[in-house]
Amino acid sequence: MLIGELSERTGVSRRLLRYYEEQGLLDSDRSPNGYRVYGTGAVRTVRHIRTLLDMGLTTEVIASVLPCVRNGADEPLDLDLCPDLVRTIRAELAALDSRIDELQRHRGALSQQLAGC
Repeated sequence: MLIGELSERTGVSRRLLRYYEEQGLLDSDRSPNGYRVYGTGAVRTVRHIRTLLDMGLTTEVIASVLPCVRNGADEPLDLDLCPDLVRTIRAELAALDSRIDELQRHRGALSQQLAGC
C-alpha cells in the first residue's frame, strides 16, 4: 500500500509516517517510480507505535521495544517481557516518577505563592 492509504487506514499523517521511517520504526520498499510501498503489517506496526507513544515512550525507546511486540491483536499491546524490556520499562517508570515528583514540587511552590495573595 502507498503512504496515502497507510495514512488513511491509521489516521497518522504522511509526515509522521515518514518520520517513523527515519527513526527506524517503520519499513517500506520503493516502487520503480520512487513511491514508498508498505507491506500488509504496516498498519499493525503503526498502531503499535502509536500505543507505545501514548504510553509516553520516546521513539528511541520504541525502537528497542518494537521487536518485543508480539504479532497478536492490536489492542491491548502484547509484549514479550524479556529481561531487557523489563529493565527498559522499569527505567521509564522511574523517570516518570521523578518527573511527577518534580511537578508536585513546582505545584507546591506555586500554590504557596497564591496562598500569600
